[in-house]
Amino acid sequence: MNTDVQIMPNRYTLFMQGSIAMVPLSIAVIPWGLLAGSYAIESGLSPLESQALSAILFAGSAQLVATGMIKAGVGLTTLLLTTLFITSRHFLYSVSMRDRIGPLPLRWRLALGYLLTDELFAICGNQSKQRFEPWYALGAGLSFYICWNIATFVGIVAGSYIPALNELGLEFAVAATFIALVIPNIKDSPTLMAVTVALVLSVTFNLMKVEGALMIASLGGMLAGYLVDTILRKKQ
Repeated sequence: MNTDVQIMPNRYTLFMQGSIAMVPLSIAVIPWGLLAGSYAIESGLSPLESQALSAILFAGSAQLVATGMIKAGVGLTTLLLTTLFITSRHFLYSVSMRDRIGPLPLRWRLALGYLLTDELFAICGNQSKQRFEPWYALGAGLSFYICWNIATFVGIVAGSYIPALNELGLEFAVAATFIALVIPNIKDSPTLMAVTVALVLSVTFNLMKVEGALMIASLGGMLAGYLVDTILRKKQ
């Protein structure tokens, strides 16, 4: 008779496993956080406002764009719409993870929904419904949130004393982080096509100084991936 009993990890163990899994991405985002904090100070925001931007908005690319628009004196409506478009990919993340997060109590849906970032999706997005553990996701998301806000705080302090901190090339961390997130997920032809088209369109439109180049490239990449996926399905 088999007396082996499978022992399920407790909440603390799952939380710590998620936190540890997020460590590489948390480290990679530190230069990005430094840049966000220092740039906010340079743009005229107070230290409290700069930190609140990270604590409330919690979106690296959107924060940098929003801060730049604040510095340029753009209107509130334009700023909000731009931020909405930049962060619209999170709607896709939420739809993709709906079968795992949807059945959870409201407090879990609110917490994980707020903590859902590119990095958390990279960690938990491919987990099956049976494998998904809320405490693991919470550990990953919360540890990343804390690291981001600490990095922003350091950037705020440094930006107050070190002039032109944003000219040290820290923005490369943005590209490096997304490369690290995207490359491991290229596992089929539709995804490869989507990434390739988005890359080509983004570079081309930026060189042409087309407004909204990032959004156009994103939509073009998604459309290309969808078309390739549709064609392959018809051939099967």
